[in-house]
Amino acid sequence: MSLDTTTRERIETLLKDHRVVLFMKGNRQQPMCGFSAAATNTLNELLPDYYTVNVLDDPEIREGIKAYGEWPTIPQLYVEGELVGGADIISQMYGSGELHALFGAAAPDRTPPEITITDAAAEAIRQGTANAQGVALHLEIGPDHSAGFQLAPAGAHDIVAHANGLEVHFDPASAQRAKGIVIDWVSTVQGEGLSLKFPGAQEIKSLSVQELQARLAAGDITLIDVRPAAGRAQAAPLAQARVLEDEGYESLAGLPKDTPLAFICHHGISSRGMAERFAAHGFSNVHNVEGGMDAWAREVDSSVPRY
Repeated sequence: MSLDTTTRERIETLLKDHRVVLFMKGNRQQPMCGFSAAATNTLNELLPDYYTVNVLDDPEIREGIKAYGEWPTIPQLYVEGELVGGADIISQMYGSGELHALFGAAAPDRTPPEITITDAAAEAIRQGTANAQGVALHLEIGPDHSAGFQLAPAGAHDIVAHANGLEVHFDPASAQRAKGIVIDWVSTVQGEGLSLKFPGAQEIKSLSVQELQARLAAGDITLIDVRPAAGRAQAAPLAQARVLEDEGYESLAGLPKDTPLAFICHHGISSRGMAERFAAHGFSNVHNVEGGMDAWAREVDSSVPRY
């Protein structure tokens, strides 16, 4: 792939003007792909500030940076003008402590966290992984207490916690956030799955759509719609709702911690997960709207479309 002189000079100027540059899809506040989100999540752990270039806004840079560093994918991290690598390498270097050393940060604490896995969760995990060979259970916990389980090969630098006869693998930051967590298996009328409870987090209260209607009329609760744009296009948010995707997690997480919050989605499943994140973030009065917008359409307002 050829690189014209003008684009090369633009890239070299960016690298000269900024010590740490991440060429990515989207920006630090709103990554536009999973790999770019993973890269920014890792860098955010170590750096208060770094420069990002949104290649989606600049086709010349998008193709030119691939030729410049002879690296075919996005994101790409440069430090002091030198290519470090993409999302996988950033993650590997973070886990090993090499990224800490590169940025002059203290080496990560590699003490395995003390965690609890309930009997119900342990049985579900064993059943779900019975036929999985050569992989380990990984748990990633973000700075906003978002959490995700995945089955992937064990890494040489994983931090491994043991509970109820099971192993759970963590990266350094997730291991710190996992201290004292309880992994449970929850079952509701909307579905079932693994659930995390963080130390000190308040229990999520269930709210029926009729109770929500009354609370909204009284004006004593803040409703947050967590549905993606496609769902909101099918059925518009309630007039009083604040939209998570529009306002952003950080903005809403800045509300006073005693604010009564109610979370709503399509059927009440993803909203419970978001409610748990806010509870882990220190909110003390958190509700999940059971049945979500579908229940609202069935039981409160038949003019709301069901989808």
